[in-house]
Amino acid sequence: MGVDLTEPEVPADAVGRRVLCGVDRATVRYVGPVPPTPGLWLGVEWDDPSRGKHDGSHGGVHYFTCRHSTGASFVRPAKVNFGVDYLTAVRQIYHDNTENEPSEDTPIPVMWTHVKEQSLQNRTSVLLHKTGVNGAGAEGEIRKATPNVKWLDLSRSLISRWSDVIDICEQLERLEKLVLSFNRLRLTSDPSLHCQAFCRLTVLTLHDCDLTWPQILECAPMWPQLEELSVLENNITELQRPVDVLQNIRRLNISSNPLQQETVLCLSALPRLELLNLSNTGLSIIRFEDAAPGCQTAMFPNLKELYVNDNNISEWCVVDELAKLRGLVKLSCRHNRLTTSDRNRKTADQILIAKLGRLSVLNNCQIHAEERRGAELDYLKMFGEEWLKAGGPVQSNTEFACQHPRYQSLIDKYGAPEEGELKKPQPMTLKNQLLKITFVFPDDAERSQIEKKLPASMIVQKMKGFLHRLLKIPATDLRLSYSSPMKAETEFEIDNDLKTLFFYSIEDGDQVLVRWS
Repeated sequence: MGVDLTEPEVPADAVGRRVLCGVDRATVRYVGPVPPTPGLWLGVEWDDPSRGKHDGSHGGVHYFTCRHSTGASFVRPAKVNFGVDYLTAVRQIYHDNTENEPSEDTPIPVMWTHVKEQSLQNRTSVLLHKTGVNGAGAEGEIRKATPNVKWLDLSRSLISRWSDVIDICEQLERLEKLVLSFNRLRLTSDPSLHCQAFCRLTVLTLHDCDLTWPQILECAPMWPQLEELSVLENNITELQRPVDVLQNIRRLNISSNPLQQETVLCLSALPRLELLNLSNTGLSIIRFEDAAPGCQTAMFPNLKELYVNDNNISEWCVVDELAKLRGLVKLSCRHNRLTTSDRNRKTADQILIAKLGRLSVLNNCQIHAEERRGAELDYLKMFGEEWLKAGGPVQSNTEFACQHPRYQSLIDKYGAPEEGELKKPQPMTLKNQLLKITFVFPDDAERSQIEKKLPASMIVQKMKGFLHRLLKIPATDLRLSYSSPMKAETEFEIDNDLKTLFFYSIEDGDQVLVRWS
């Protein structure tokens, strides 16, 4: 810590305030001396813990508490920015960008200022992303300056409390959409008293705000008309049943949170929910125990769209459970581990279509009548032999009916499959097990990519052995990941040498990215 005795003025309420230091955001946890170094210091807790150096201690003295052992630092006041009020930020953004400014010899600066203010009054959207807004400013001025705002973006601001958000929004009487992503907001007491500030709010975005589900429910009385809530990448684990709150929600995005999957059914208490995004939440199973196979659940009565991409779904019984949702017409189920005997992604899509009779859109692609007919007929043939072994028309075997709840309804629709047209499972030959893999070397720009055909049954250890012989690099130094053409921007780590390519759902045409230490 260097010495700088020229100290700018620090706000009296600095502790708890949000600050910007360079490009990094933090919360002030301490203001005062840090002996033996002279002068005033700010103890801050960084949003990004890797930015810090310690846990709020120095020289054996614990000055403040920090959640992460290396998430804190001491900085000089001159190094931080406490931000500006709402109207200062608005004028900096929108006045500075006003087109057709008068020339220097225009003798009407007062009139031009009036024109600028009139322009602000007519704005229906104010986007203050990364502008350092820290609060409302002078009382009543926002209502005068921007009375018609319907959409407000305060993401990555320096607002530290919900009470500051309330002070701003209660002056925006037409506000319908609010973005508060990448903030850290302290809760307010008795949120139900502040519902007037958000009386018209229908859309709220709270990405990466370090919120838990109980905290969201605690705030929810402030948003009585909310229809769309997006809370991805927060700290949401265990879900609780919303009671007397969020009852108007139609669209909920809770993706990229480490959910306890057994609590997902708590969301069925949202009576108007039409769209639910559970992507990248670790979901592997879901059960609607109020409905038998082939029947409809009373849960999620209005759910039409469901997103479960990038999860751990590997059992077809999960799809049978989703078929119990009476209104489900759109499903996105990419990058899971649902596989078929031929390990073909298109076959898996066909089974999804056949099992989900009301589905009209799969993975953002419209399902046409001809495609559905083909998928359902192929499904009948694919499992026809199992059906015959289970008793055929007699159906004395209930196990088959549980595994294929729609099979009988498809027979009613198309007729029973003839024995001669059944698709009997064929032993997998080496040829149709081979996967065309492209090896790329992102850290070695001069090395050309290599294409190889490898069996899906090959374990990672053997693939590393092949790469060792090719690259002359010890197998223990190799770090592997793979990407799919359907989601080229996402890498999936290959971290277990004893698992097969099939285990990782590596498919024909995928890329394996090879790095080494």
